[in-house]
Amino acid sequence: MKHEPRPGGDARLSGSGLTLAYDKRTITRDLDVVVPDGSFTVIVGPNACGKSTLLRALARILRPSAGSVVLDGEPIAGWPAKKLARTLGLLPQSSIAPEGISVADLVARGRYPHQGLLRQWSKEDERVVGESMAATGVEALADRSVDELSGGQRQRVWIAMALAQQTPLLLLDEPTTYLDIAHQIEILDLCARLHEEGRTVVAVLHDLNHAARYATHMIAMRDGRIVAEGEPAEVVTADLVETVFGLPCRVIDCPETGTPLVVPAARTRTPALS
Repeated sequence: MKHEPRPGGDARLSGSGLTLAYDKRTITRDLDVVVPDGSFTVIVGPNACGKSTLLRALARILRPSAGSVVLDGEPIAGWPAKKLARTLGLLPQSSIAPEGISVADLVARGRYPHQGLLRQWSKEDERVVGESMAATGVEALADRSVDELSGGQRQRVWIAMALAQQTPLLLLDEPTTYLDIAHQIEILDLCARLHEEGRTVVAVLHDLNHAARYATHMIAMRDGRIVAEGEPAEVVTADLVETVFGLPCRVIDCPETGTPLVVPAARTRTPALS
């Protein structure tokens, strides 16, 4: 299914004045964020800076203490659950599958938002589930129990379920967790294809070079604040990397893609004792 961006690139998803907290611990305060429609937006920043917290708020998993998230011009808090699940898909950072469920059955749950009294399981649902498993390389695991899988295999199954929702907006919290380098690139290439087909993709990534390579729009966070945003070439500079991550580095052009490539400064070696 091809999803057409809105005319003029207007943002479908945004947040204003967001104060986000867990119990009494405030993570962000009065935060404004706009996800450009049709973008591949990547949120980066050091651990515990608020990246995943912001993504949870955009997906209506976390209710803001103040401010609001708006989707298609309406506060997301008022959206009916099934309508929201047909519009916005989420891959959380950690997911728990029902005990004993098979891979195929878990991926099929991504079709639930499309079911109803007058629309039961169909050949179209079967096709979408098969394509989602093929796209993430888990079709050979269809009959296996999710409990039996490795961390990387489970991660790809959860991504397949998110794909099966066929939502125009897809939010991914660290989608490359548990994956080796080859599977990381496969998943990010898949995300890039989904973006090229018209989906708006938002991902939290730890690897700054991956973020710079794939993003069309980057948001850099530190201490619950957005400190920079824009195209990767505008955001990923040596000064910003040192400010946000505390890492002295050089930023060069990637020889493969021309995107920014962060090269950490060499460690200063101490003289050997004689």
